[in-house]
Amino acid sequence: MDYETARNFLIDQGMALQTQRNPDDLLRRLQDGKAPIPGQLTSILLALKRLFEDVQDRDSLDRPLVLALYLLAIQSQQLFEQGVRSRVGWPPLLKEDLQRVAKGVESIFSGVWKN
Repeated sequence: MDYETARNFLIDQGMALQTQRNPDDLLRRLQDGKAPIPGQLTSILLALKRLFEDVQDRDSLDRPLVLALYLLAIQSQQLFEQGVRSRVGWPPLLKEDLQRVAKGVESIFSGVWKN
């Protein structure tokens, strides 16, 4: 995956609730009480790592990317917790995967990869 593909993929995933383009984007699925598509979080994590590798030495990031990353990190966990309160039967490792997404976003913002 190249930088531009990773960037566009993450923007699409993070802006899902604003654009309403794809009903299978992560945030839309979580909002609907549905588990991510198999491999979806893996793809997001790989895109985050690829993006990190390309931007770790940059002093600034573009606004659409920053907003999408922020929404992916924050809204995914909020929607997960909302689902827990609504008794959605989430997959067993979803919470940990969403925490990994947040760590990946934090890594991009800080310039230091967090395991």
